[in-house]
Amino acid sequence: MSSSFSLILRDNRIRIPAVTLVALAFTYASTAPYQSIIGINELGLSDGAYSALVFFSAIVNVVTSLTLGIWSDRLKERRPLVLSLSVAGMLGFGSIALIHSPAIFIFSTLLLVPMSNSTYSLLFASLRARTNQMERGQGAAVTATVRALFSGSWALAPGLIGLYLANSSSMTPAYGIAAIASCICFCLYFFFAPGNGTAGPAPDPVGFVASLKRVFMPNVLIRVVVMAMLFGLQRLNAMLLPLIITHAAGGSVVDVGFIAGLTALLEMPFMMMWGMAQRRFRTAHVLAFGALIYCAYLLLLGFASTPWHIYALLLLNACGAAAILSVPITYLQDLIADRPGLGTSLISLNTFIGTGIAAGLFALGTSLTDYSGTAFVGASAGVAAIAALLYLESERRQARQPA
Repeated sequence: MSSSFSLILRDNRIRIPAVTLVALAFTYASTAPYQSIIGINELGLSDGAYSALVFFSAIVNVVTSLTLGIWSDRLKERRPLVLSLSVAGMLGFGSIALIHSPAIFIFSTLLLVPMSNSTYSLLFASLRARTNQMERGQGAAVTATVRALFSGSWALAPGLIGLYLANSSSMTPAYGIAAIASCICFCLYFFFAPGNGTAGPAPDPVGFVASLKRVFMPNVLIRVVVMAMLFGLQRLNAMLLPLIITHAAGGSVVDVGFIAGLTALLEMPFMMMWGMAQRRFRTAHVLAFGALIYCAYLLLLGFASTPWHIYALLLLNACGAAAILSVPITYLQDLIADRPGLGTSLISLNTFIGTGIAAGLFALGTSLTDYSGTAFVGASAGVAAIAALLYLESERRQARQPA
């Protein structure tokens, strides 16, 4: 753990993307909790219009991440792209904060904000280009540590912003904070990243279509879907947990906020623990074990009937979620290891598919049973995904063995 921190502090090609990711987390955490409130309550969008906006925004995010990921692999440095996307963030978040207009909100949320969100993939691509030059386990530990720092920033921001906006009649100042965070990202790369080689040596030029085809190769796409199924468990929990707390467990919205904050903070040390585990064990096996812990958490969540049951599951929740959120970064990057930008852009595709799977599991579960029963449905789907992952990896390992 300490060696990962020392590497981050010592190596400028790791330190600058890592610090920028910490700043970038504030753009997510400042806006995600309040986006629906601003869009529907303050600007008057209908539920249907807002749902459509979120859906198409997610598509723009995936398309942008894939496109920029392919493009970035053909550049010597990713710095110009990070600077451009930071400007998009400043304009997108800033315009919503300053101009209270439904048209501006829709335009920024549909185009500029997804562009800003694509910075996440580019920064992890820069890290991957550097960790490709390290021993595999060491690189995985560094990636997990940086992801833990991102989570820590994410956990800190909502509480601070909530205190700042406690007496405000509008939530739009939160977007002003996100614009400032985007400005900090821009300054970090503008003043401290020149010539630090974050992109690594540029590979031989490959056409856009040829690169995109690699994403849709069966051996890659099926693994992305399996990763998305596991990620969908965490998204499903985000939907279910507040409902189970306030219904089956008889808790309050105070419990919802407190548990969410505690879980996010506890995820940090667990992410670093999973990163260290990848030094000794295969990434797929580490992920399978972590996901199994999360399935056990979902199973027990379905039996929760009082608030203390939820609090008793905090460590299990944080431990499993940390694996599902951090370990797949390395796994997905390994699928197209020679193209850091393209491989890292799979994270956005994984998120998009996983969110859809979570919505499907929620709809299926609630149509058959109650919220607690839906947690059982999620646990069952998770076990199936773990079995598929282990089967695919054993098959790939056998294929690599010499005849």
